[in-house]
Amino acid sequence: MFKETLVMLPGMMCDERLFAPQISALQKGYHIIVPKLEGPNSIEGMARRVLDEIEAPRFNLMGLSMGGIVAMSIVGLCPERVSRLALLDTNHKADAAGRYSVRYRQIDDVKAGRLRQVIATEMKPIYLAKANRKNQALLDLLISMAIDLGDDVFIAQSIALRDRADHTEALRTYQGPALLLCGQEDALCPPHIHVEMAKELSNSVLSQIKNAGHISTLEQPDTVTEVLQIWLKQPI
Repeated sequence: MFKETLVMLPGMMCDERLFAPQISALQKGYHIIVPKLEGPNSIEGMARRVLDEIEAPRFNLMGLSMGGIVAMSIVGLCPERVSRLALLDTNHKADAAGRYSVRYRQIDDVKAGRLRQVIATEMKPIYLAKANRKNQALLDLLISMAIDLGDDVFIAQSIALRDRADHTEALRTYQGPALLLCGQEDALCPPHIHVEMAKELSNSVLSQIKNAGHISTLEQPDTVTEVLQIWLKQPI
């Protein structure tokens, strides 16, 4: 039986565990691939590596946060290969100028051996909705994924995000079914950013998830999975 390919791109310092509930629910119906966003310290470099890795001529593509930014770069490079596009808790704009100094400092801290501290004290607190900030298992998982990926990946991903391009034009040119999904309490990539992205896409649906922040796939897994299942049934 033929299975469509579903490519899932994780956020910064995350791996396939970010999508564990969705993989469990969707793997019977789809060939799921979760590429590692490592190596090149540019968003376009990561996008080209994903395109080279995926053998299927066409595939469904979803990405969360940095994964969504790489997904937009893929759409800009090869829109004809992307059957459907889902952008979760992400941002189509270039990095804000005010973020540069923060990223430089975080890179220096990680080079000095303080990766766990950066994740635990600076990044983790803004990731989750208020109701989920005391979910110790989820907090521990976020730190575990980051520690497993390590210092070099943090540095490469930070540079890629710092130097990324604006992807508005890529959204404007994409014609396939698109889903914009975000947690209503996402402080990092707030809902209004997703409203802006939806306006740039010609065939899009916007879904805001209650009681979810930036890690919507794990904060409200069942709801996110249901929305993804509807998106995957949209005609091409």
